Amino acid sequence: MSLLIASDADAGRRLHPGWVALGASTVIFHLGLIFYGLTPALISRPLHMALALPWVLIFMATTPWQRISGWLLTGLGIAACGYIALNERALANQYGFIDTQLQMVIGVFLIFLALEAARRAIGWPLPLVALTALAYGALGQYLPGVFGHPGMPMASYVGTLTIAESGLWGSLTGVSVGVVAIFVIFGAVLNAGEAGRGFMNLASAFAGRLTGGAAKVSVISSALMGSISGSASANVASTGAITIPSMVRLGYPRALAGSVEAVASSGGQIMPPLMGAGAFVMVELTGTPYTQIMAAALLPAILYFVTVWVGINAYATRHDLRPMAESDRPSTKEVLITSLFFAVPFVLLLERIFLGGYTPQYAASIAIFAGMALLFFDVTLSFSLRGFFERMAEAAVTAGRQVAVIGAIIICASLVIGVLSLTGLGVKITSGILSLSNDMLWPALLLTALACLILGMEVPTTAAYVICVSVAGPALTALGLEPLLAHLFVFWFALLSTITPPVCGGVFIAAGMVGENWLKVALKAMALGIGLYIIPLAMISNPDIIRLDSNPGGALLDALKIAVGLTGISFGVIARKAWWLRLALIVAGALVIFLI
Repeated sequence: MSLLIASDADAGRRLHPGWVALGASTVIFHLGLIFYGLTPALISRPLHMALALPWVLIFMATTPWQRISGWLLTGLGIAACGYIALNERALANQYGFIDTQLQMVIGVFLIFLALEAARRAIGWPLPLVALTALAYGALGQYLPGVFGHPGMPMASYVGTLTIAESGLWGSLTGVSVGVVAIFVIFGAVLNAGEAGRGFMNLASAFAGRLTGGAAKVSVISSALMGSISGSASANVASTGAITIPSMVRLGYPRALAGSVEAVASSGGQIMPPLMGAGAFVMVELTGTPYTQIMAAALLPAILYFVTVWVGINAYATRHDLRPMAESDRPSTKEVLITSLFFAVPFVLLLERIFLGGYTPQYAASIAIFAGMALLFFDVTLSFSLRGFFERMAEAAVTAGRQVAVIGAIIICASLVIGVLSLTGLGVKITSGILSLSNDMLWPALLLTALACLILGMEVPTTAAYVICVSVAGPALTALGLEPLLAHLFVFWFALLSTITPPVCGGVFIAAGMVGENWLKVALKAMALGIGLYIIPLAMISNPDIIRLDSNPGGALLDALKIAVGLTGISFGVIARKAWWLRLALIVAGALVIFLI
């Protein structure tokens, strides 16, 4: 994740015309797919990969060798992707079976390229998982017992993964092309303008005067910013640059300042509409409409931030958490003006989805054009043509890079899904989970949660969610859990690693920014973000909470009950009270959530 943050810092310094042009090409290509109409998968998806390659192989290169090899791999990769796109009709008629030596070479190279692109984008863990899956697919017939498989011809194995609408070009990659990329562009356009400042101003005006005001500003601004960035690390780096110094200046303990930002920023990945790309992947995997997923995810996400807010109040009983100084809070006029920069596109987005009845990607495209129009203006509402082009250049580079990184992750994860489908390994793992849990739901949930936590330590949240839900999701649904609830449960636990040692990306970045030992920050973050551990389990015990669209009364009642329980648990864990009172609060909170 450090590579992502480093690249964010570089974006402002490296607005070379070539990168701006490439970013603009990425934006035009993905927006064009929305308005052009249906494009064959074996054309749009390989071109998506081709556009991503220069960003992860050249733009993110840090050594001369990486740059040289990046140029070579990019050239060969674009040629390989171009071959797939140009021969789409002929390849579609081969039904995933390679019939020439050239196609075999191209197929093997594309698999290698997907692994290498993901490695350069996010490091070794995800490529190693994919490589293990590929090895199993190729050699699994030699494994004895139930976990072996009958084997398949290499021409069929490689071909299904590389020249058919599965594997590299499967439905998961289609989500990256058609939906995720559009919302990433939307976020990049808003961030290039004054939307980020609008988030901060609105949060400061609303919470800055309260006890623990600077920390609560971090919570609100991170929730708002996270709703469009969807990245915990990027959120820490952006909002944390303002909120962390503000908290330190007001005398907050450094470990607390860092933990507040890490916990608040982690919530961006569970806050609709973006959810770190998870919402759109969930649409594909569950067949649930996007609007229903937004409704299902909304109350749990709000509960998470309410729990953080309560935790800040609990810490106020231990520390002097002063409000923000009045001089640091924006004027009402500034709040109103800067809020327009995110309110107009957001309102347009939601209106087009819920009232207009359009698809999320089409609605987001309309909102993108509104956001682009706002780039003509600065915070004083002064019109500037030069400012527009500068902001658009920044948006193009940011969008191009972020689309490429997410694309590299999803394309690599698609290899794992392809192997699971080809070999039937997912069904075998599902049977193993059912057997280990003795066909009982709660033991299966705990096994799944542990797997999500372990995989999420080294793999980005969306990829960890996809892999875990592919193998554990069927087991949970077989035990009676509705599919959407199972997916939300897995997605939340895949997020745990952002604040849970030993690998906690959000904590590492916040600790570096505040200059404090990361373990101290992590321990406070775990206490402050305790909702992240409890809310997924609470959703299982109170399933109506995800039915806001069909049963709003029941959903709100469950949310209120969980909020009361979380308040007791948070105060019991954090507040400086007698030990017996703290224990009583924790037990009472758990009883309210899980038994009443």
